[in-house]
Amino acid sequence: MTVMRTSEAVLWPDPFADTSLLRFGVRYADAFTLPPRWDGSRNAFEWDGDRWFINVVGHGLFGSELYLRARTCRKPLWQALLFTTLASGVWEYGFEANGVRPSALDLTFTPLSGWVLGEARFWTWSAASSLRPGVLKQVLQVAVDPLGELERGLGAPC
Repeated sequence: MTVMRTSEAVLWPDPFADTSLLRFGVRYADAFTLPPRWDGSRNAFEWDGDRWFINVVGHGLFGSELYLRARTCRKPLWQALLFTTLASGVWEYGFEANGVRPSALDLTFTPLSGWVLGEARFWTWSAASSLRPGVLKQVLQVAVDPLGELERGLGAPC
């Protein structure tokens, strides 16, 4: 999440590169005293003011990655979904709230899309894991879970 937050500051300096502690305080106060952002008059998947691509692809992949981490560590579906939901909340209220108020779309879409995409990736990864050792198995596992395979290659237990 720190890498994502740093990337936001580079890609969208206003407001994410702002380091004013006064503005941080105001934005965090808004995050915890105002409801999450939602504007139903905007186009679909732009209800929080972000482009649809960021919401659909970015948050979908983020949720999927969170969900898949839990599933590959042998957590049941409900725990993976809970983990994804809590992590999305930590992102919105902890990491991103000093730049923008949390988004109702992000708080709901990230875990739900993470569940759908993540479970599909998990099934595919599990099927690939059951193959005999070889190039096909490795290629499929890396294609479905590149970050996880990198972590496991560096010694992560799951």
